[in-house]
Amino acid sequence: MEKLYDESWNHLFEPLFKQESMRKLSHYIQQERASKTVFPAREFVFNAFRLTPLPEVKVVILGQDPYHNFGQAHGLSFSVPEGIPLPPSLRNIFTELVTDIAGFTYPNHGDLTAWAKQGVLLLNATLTVRAHEAGSHQKMGWEEFTDAVIQKISKELDGVVFLLWGSYAQKKAVLIDPQKHLILKAVHPSPLSVYRGFYGSRHFSQANAYLEHKGRAVIDWQIR
Repeated sequence: MEKLYDESWNHLFEPLFKQESMRKLSHYIQQERASKTVFPAREFVFNAFRLTPLPEVKVVILGQDPYHNFGQAHGLSFSVPEGIPLPPSLRNIFTELVTDIAGFTYPNHGDLTAWAKQGVLLLNATLTVRAHEAGSHQKMGWEEFTDAVIQKISKELDGVVFLLWGSYAQKKAVLIDPQKHLILKAVHPSPLSVYRGFYGSRHFSQANAYLEHKGRAVIDWQIR
């Protein structure tokens, strides 16, 4: 069986999984799966941690909840598998990339796996959701888990770019050491707010400029 996450996360995950709060969360998710439809599928819940080993994290893009319609969620924030229509926020992200990154062409699919493999941790604060019920697994324990992940990245690594879009994500800034990392904030790329500061934020080029300054390989943002 393929591992659910890269072994580089073991020293963080193993103590967390032993905590009572995570045992309760696991039991709750099992009960949910037994009686309801839950996204993403079990094998994709930790997909971000499978594709992006801890030492290779360069950029963190924080989302709130997995997509809650069939076929969308596969464990990467803002990403959908090939063949699935682009959600509005992802369309807006691509629109910003067209104006921010020279030569970027608008992709024909929304699978961001290529970013994850380059060190972009596509992290949702909540890793599961009930079908068609946004936010249904919030405040069940996932946030404590993902907060610990953010703190671990901040403590163990240097020179990571954190892209915090929207007020929910921006509250996580308190978990990050601004002396060691770059924190970039903007409104959420949803249609409700994208014109209030997401367009023109140039976060992607700023992230690459920072990585280059730190002597790290930049991200190829083009989705092929």
